[in-house]
Amino acid sequence: MTAALHRRAREIQGRLAVRAWEYRQRHHSKGVWFRLRRVLADAAFAYSIDDADADALAREGPVELAVGRELAPAKRLLFVSAVRTESLPSRQPVAVRLGADLLGARNLALVPFERR
Repeated sequence: MTAALHRRAREIQGRLAVRAWEYRQRHHSKGVWFRLRRVLADAAFAYSIDDADADALAREGPVELAVGRELAPAKRLLFVSAVRTESLPSRQPVAVRLGADLLGARNLALVPFERR
């Protein structure tokens, strides 16, 4: 009986150590990963675009999201309509998840979910 209790205690202590590490990382990054995940949760699609297309979009009106500037290296994140992204010649689809392809892109055009 005590061996099983010791095993469970080690498992719980391991989970607590991981949770403490995650909280420490969030504190040091000042919550940027949480805010980035929150932005990605609102995006149905993501496209990597070049600097020229990002400049053109910024001039048209979509506001650059602040969370992109908080990353290192800084990224330009813009919410754009699905219709507008179809006319971007440099767009490359990117999976909407924290991965190498999304984090490696300098500029991202995000398409929000449709609201009904």
